[in-house]
Parts: sequence; structure tokens; C-alpha cells
Amino acid sequence: MTDPLADISRRTLLTGLAAGTGAAALPTAPASAAMGRGPDAISVRADGTYETVPLARPVVRLGIVQSRVRPIDGTSAAAARRGRAENLAHMLELIDAAQAYGGGADLLFFHEFPITGWSWEWDRRQALNVAIDIPGEETEAIAARARRHGCWIVFGSYARDPDWPGHLLSITTLIDSEGRIADKHWKARNIIGVFAGFELFTTTIHNVLDRYVEMYGRDAVVPVTRTPLGNLATTSTQREFEYVRAMAMKGAEIILRTASGGFSELDVQATSYYNGVYTAICNNAISPGIRGFFEAAGGGGSALYGPRGEVVAKAKTQVEELVLAPIPIAEFRARHRQPNVHTDLVLAEYQAHRSRHAPGLFLGTLPPDGKAALDYLSRQSRWN
Repeated sequence: MTDPLADISRRTLLTGLAAGTGAAALPTAPASAAMGRGPDAISVRADGTYETVPLARPVVRLGIVQSRVRPIDGTSAAAARRGRAENLAHMLELIDAAQAYGGGADLLFFHEFPITGWSWEWDRRQALNVAIDIPGEETEAIAARARRHGCWIVFGSYARDPDWPGHLLSITTLIDSEGRIADKHWKARNIIGVFAGFELFTTTIHNVLDRYVEMYGRDAVVPVTRTPLGNLATTSTQREFEYVRAMAMKGAEIILRTASGGFSELDVQATSYYNGVYTAICNNAISPGIRGFFEAAGGGGSALYGPRGEVVAKAKTQVEELVLAPIPIAEFRARHRQPNVHTDLVLAEYQAHRSRHAPGLFLGTLPPDGKAALDYLSRQSRWN
């Protein structure tokens, strides 16, 4: 197989050089969230309106790419790079195919793991072998496609970061139509108690919260990226209603939710219904090769829900499929306001509540694998 990275020059994505050869590139918005130190002041207005940047067009064409999760060999850095190159080549083919079908998309949205895949058998060393750098070879190749097609591309991945040595991050990256990294959104928190015999050891915002705020600012805890396609927020966290509501309070208009191995349709639909926003869910297709799981388990269901919770478009199968849907963003923005949340009634209860685990548990301890993560988190539980 031809290495898709071979003909990509070593350049930084942030320069935005080399004009695209496809549709006219869309303007970009300033980077925010985990791209550097941002504000501590929370970007929620008191009059129901919210911050925006000018729209590039009245209707945004969203393409949800329901693709396979293909785990790669993490036993060595060389094996992991070969596996990433194969998965990346497939992802680039899907980008080209999506833009050749149905008139193309302004925004292509992939699930959590199109490049690295996922395996419960990886320990921390193997997972760090598998993880990508942002920016890095893979993001440069994807950026070249974004420029070629004049579109934004949003995708999740395991990632490394020199500012966080030894930490395995789960980051959703937003690449604009000029090939620049517009934003990076960390996963907010991990699910607990779902897997038999292990827990995820990904570093999330919650388990390094104080240091995250110190480095990126308090406003970045719930990131909303204001773009010419609308205000975008992403999350790979399931069943966290308060978190997506906070996104809507900050002006998120399109919430992009990633999944792998299944999700609750009710949970995703409620994101739109209760907050009056557009919500897309990108889940994996049928995925062979993940040991310990059925190929079709939890696959399919990728969809876009409208502001009343209605289905706008939905995958018809569990196999690889493109879900294309228009979002009339200008018309929506003209009438949209923040959700009307009566925080005065419930704030005391929220302040009195304590989550099962305290924030910051991975600041001093990094479990070496899933079983160690289970043991550590079990000991750290604040609940009986």
C-alpha cells in the first residue's frame, strides 16, 4: 500500500500555505480552547444572545462519515506507524468519496478513532505508540484534503502532547478549509463501570482539571469554537446532559458528538430537544478485528437531529455510509437564543452534589493499563 504520508512536506499547519484546488476555501475563526491560554471569564451572556463570527453561507452541508474502527498493532512504534498509515489512507479515500457524492459537504465529521482504532488490550505504552501528534504527519495529510476540497474536517483520535508527557489524550480536532488546526477539544471525562475488568486510562479534562484550567483558562473547560459554519462544540462523552447544556448556554449551534461501540439515541436526541440546537452523532460502522467484541456490536445509527429533536437524516445501514444533511444555519441563528435555564432553582443542589470521583486524579498517578485504572479508580471513589 502506498504511504499517504510520503508526499506530504514537513510544514506547520498553522501557516495555512498552499491554496486549495477544490471549492473556494472558507474563512477561518481564531483558535481557542486547548490551543493556548484562553480567558478565565466564562463566555455566557446575560441577555440570551451569544458570541458569533460572520457566516460564510446561509446553509451548511454536513457530511457524517460512519466508518469502521480498525485497531492497529501498538507493540512497537514502527508497527503502530504502519497501522496508522493504513487507517489514514482509508480515511483519505472516504474524504474524497464524500466530496464526490451528492454535491459534497462543507463540514465532514468522523468518529473518535478513524486513525488509531481502539483496543481494550493496549497498555499505556502501546496506546502511546498508537497515538498521533497534533499537529503531525496525519493531521498534515488530512489538512491537504481539507484544502483540496475547501471543507472543514472534524475527527477524534488518541493523541500525545509534549506538554503532557506520559498522558494518553483523546482529542477531537477541527481543521479548517485552509488546512489550519482551528481548535482541539479534549474529552471531558471517561465513562465508569461499563467495561468488565478494566477502566479507560485516557487523561480527560476532569481528571487533570486544575492544571488544565491553569494552562488553558476556565472558559476552555466547555469549549465552543465560533466558525464561519456556525458555533461548533464537540464531545465524545455520553450521558452528560449538563455538559452539553453548558455548551448550548455558551452559544453552541451545532453539537458534534462522537461515539464508538454504541450510544443512546435518546441521549443524543435530548441534546437537541432540550437545548434547541442541531446535534450530530457519528458512530462507527460494523468493525471487524476488535478482539472480545462482536463485529456489529454497537455499530450504525449515525444521524443529525434538529432543534426540536426531530431526525433530519440518519444512516440506513450499519456498514460504512455517508449521512449528508443541510443545516439552514443563517435562518436558525436569526431566531435562536440560549436555552432558558432556571439556574436560580437548582444551583444550590448542583453545588451540594459531589461526583463519584474528585477531579484531578491523574495529576499524580497514571495507571499503566486498564486493570490498574480499575483498581485505582475503585479505591478513589467518594461514594459508598
